[in-house]
Amino acid sequence: MMNLQKVADVVRGLVADAVQKANSGHPGAPLGLADIGTVLYFDVMQHNPANSSWANRDRFVLSGGHGSMLLYALLHLSGYQLSLDDLKEFRQLGSKTPGHPEYGETDGVETTTGPLGQGIANAVGMAIGEKMAASRFNKPGLEIVNHYTYVLAGDGDFMEGVSAEASSLAGHLQLGKLIAIYDSNRITIEGSTELAFSESVKDRYLAYGWQVLEVDGHKMEEIQRALAQAKQTSNQPTLIIAHTEIAKGAPTKAGTAASHGAPLGVDEVAGLKAALGLPTDQDFYVPEELKNLPELITQRGQGLEAEWNQLFKQWAKENPQLEEQWDAWLDDILPDLSEILTLFEPGKPMATRVASGQVLNALARIVPNLVGGSADLAPSNNSHLHGAGTISGQDFSGRNFSFGVREHGMAGILNGLALYGHFRVFGATFLVFSDYMRPSIRLAALMELPVVYVLTHDSAYVGEDGPTHQPVEHTESLRLIPNLYVFRPADAEETAWSWVEAMKRKKGPSALVLTRQNLPMLEKPKGWDFTRGGYVLRGEREELGIVLVASGSE
Repeated sequence: MMNLQKVADVVRGLVADAVQKANSGHPGAPLGLADIGTVLYFDVMQHNPANSSWANRDRFVLSGGHGSMLLYALLHLSGYQLSLDDLKEFRQLGSKTPGHPEYGETDGVETTTGPLGQGIANAVGMAIGEKMAASRFNKPGLEIVNHYTYVLAGDGDFMEGVSAEASSLAGHLQLGKLIAIYDSNRITIEGSTELAFSESVKDRYLAYGWQVLEVDGHKMEEIQRALAQAKQTSNQPTLIIAHTEIAKGAPTKAGTAASHGAPLGVDEVAGLKAALGLPTDQDFYVPEELKNLPELITQRGQGLEAEWNQLFKQWAKENPQLEEQWDAWLDDILPDLSEILTLFEPGKPMATRVASGQVLNALARIVPNLVGGSADLAPSNNSHLHGAGTISGQDFSGRNFSFGVREHGMAGILNGLALYGHFRVFGATFLVFSDYMRPSIRLAALMELPVVYVLTHDSAYVGEDGPTHQPVEHTESLRLIPNLYVFRPADAEETAWSWVEAMKRKKGPSALVLTRQNLPMLEKPKGWDFTRGGYVLRGEREELGIVLVASGSE
């Protein structure tokens, strides 16, 4: 039988050595979370290190991305493609072990985290994805979508507004397969949480509609029992408040802010190892009895996936059309979208938000996995998919989301949905409120996620709503985000082209900046090509004296 405590102590040794060797990093949270992480990866979670993209794996999100060495140590010991040499390159340029986890750079990392709270919103999106996929593909006795989403978050995550927005919606949607573990170590960079954080997180989450459990975060049996209890509840997400000690095991820095964001120091690391029974004269130590651990966990994961493959094979035999849909959605295969480009007749003035709504619904008819919603502005954004239903806690078969007035939460949840796979996602609000979404938009760009943002009520032409709703600087601000495509169409035809290009894009997000007021249909020059990014609308009559360049309503 596996000695989980021994595994956790080895994780602590790897964490301390990696941060010390890098001479930078955050040892405190990983040392405090080693017991929880060990229970998850080596006892509870359904995952296969030999195939980190297995569709029915449990998802794990480390929302406090600064604790990345915990995740890297767990991934290494589990058998993912992360070697001991990779751990020795922690926080080095070009390594597989960057300071904060980066999606697509490290095997087994589900999302890029760093800005606190984002991981909680991502996890909510993943849990919604599980519910939506299950409602579309599962059949009685053939539940091919059946897994959990775990998110590990600290005090800072629960202070951030984005986590509150996403958690509120998660409770409303009754996401029973979402399990959040709160690393309640009561320490921040500046000192004790008594400085700025005195509310009852337990009462807040009870009010959100969550089940809330409390455990000693260093007693593995309590952690195991709480996780088992969480799985017994199908109509509530669960928050497990784990009372932990930051830098658990460090002789003088445990329980202090000094351990949060700096190496422990050579003497402190030696004291930690001595207390844990690890050799003080060896760095990155893994004892002989644990060297076959990656093979054991991989074999177990391969067995779980093999069982699922048999179930999937039976399901596919009985549901061949659904299997085709499953494959197409996972591979993000789109139909021919050329018919979208001919939706509009020349000559009729139209607001580009209205044109966008018509394009969106035309796309929805031929792209059945296109889903999305608005932050309580669907009638104004023209973002509702007609006849497609709205998801709720009782029914996830719809394609519309009512995100409520939660722009930041919406954007973080969309990232989680995009990461989950199967679905193409969009979110809508007023352009001026894109500022509320900016951190999540930036992360979508970093992760190359094909999220589409429908941003209406462009420019000062919003008029009577006044300067609070006139987004005069927002388009330029969005254009500053690397890898975000910003489309500002000048008429209905350009709007159709913008949507098609955004849908065809697989490696990054797109923003559509749209008007409230009507715009005339422009007479395009012969042979114009939207994909070139611009065209000459009016040429010079005689000698060229000035070039005016504009987009959108200007």
